[in-house]
Parts: sequence; C-alpha cells; structure tokens
Amino acid sequence: MRRWVFLGVAIFAGLAVVYLVLLRSSSVAPRLVAPSPTSVIGSGEDAVGVSAIGVILAWQPAPEEGSLPRLPLSELPENGRLAGPMLQQARVLGGAPPALRPYVASSYYGESGVDVELTSGIELRFGDASRIDEKWQAAATVLADPSITALDYVDLHAPRHPSIYGEGHTLPPVS
Repeated sequence: MRRWVFLGVAIFAGLAVVYLVLLRSSSVAPRLVAPSPTSVIGSGEDAVGVSAIGVILAWQPAPEEGSLPRLPLSELPENGRLAGPMLQQARVLGGAPPALRPYVASSYYGESGVDVELTSGIELRFGDASRIDEKWQAAATVLADPSITALDYVDLHAPRHPSIYGEGHTLPPVS
C-alpha cells in the first residue's frame, strides 16, 4: 500500500499555519470470514455444526462423524442460535485449545454447570463460560503434569486454583 504525504504552509492574517495531508492509493477491501464449527448437533448426515458463539451452521457441509464433540440436543433451535445452558456449552467447547480438541468427547450441563468429558473418561468441570481461556489453560496444565497419572475430574471453577479428584481414569497421551 503506497501513501503520499504532503506538508504545506499557509499564511492566514499574517500567521503561518502548517498542515499535513495524508492520501492513500488503495482502499480497504471487504473480506468474508466464515465461522468454523467447534461442536455438532445430531449425527451422520443429519449432523449440523455449531460455532463457538452458538450459531447453527446449517448452510455448511455436515462435519465429519466423530470429528467434533456432540451437544446433547435432539432438535435445532428455530432461530438458528443456541441459548442458555447449550450456549454455555458451545462457548466452552469453542474455547478448547487445538492440542486438546481431539480428546474432547462431549459436554453436558450438570449440577456444577458445564462439564466436558474427555475421550479417556476424565471430566472437566468448567461451571460457566467465563474466563474460558484461563480455564482451558488450567486444564491443559493439570493434564500435562507428569506427577498426575490418573484422575476422575478437574474442577476449573477457579482457574488459578484447579482442584483434582480421583484415580479412575488414565490421562490422554502427550502429543
């Protein structure tokens, strides 16, 4: 992108005024970015992707079976957007770091809020979708800790102080 700069001096009523003019030789071009699905509703050919902000992506091709975690809904919302607990789940799933996405099996809304189940059976308890990046970082830190070899769940309500419990499930392999 080229820019031209013009610096000029004008004299008004005996006072010198300095002015600066910037001109651009190109304009801003519009760009469309399609949202990508981070979870799915339904299965098989009836599967429909859902974005990280809860928008139903019915106009996109169905995601590959098993490639995304499934939201527990039997029907699509009429207005094309999720709300309430389902929206919280979509936001939590949408915040999953790429390295952990292959290990996310599903989510549900339980007594503690949004819970995510990993393919190994370990449960991540998020509560709500606030501070989601911090909560996923805390989950990754716990799962990567070599001193922890098995657990049942990780409570991420307070991401700076996650708590763990149990020894029933083996951690996913480090990749």
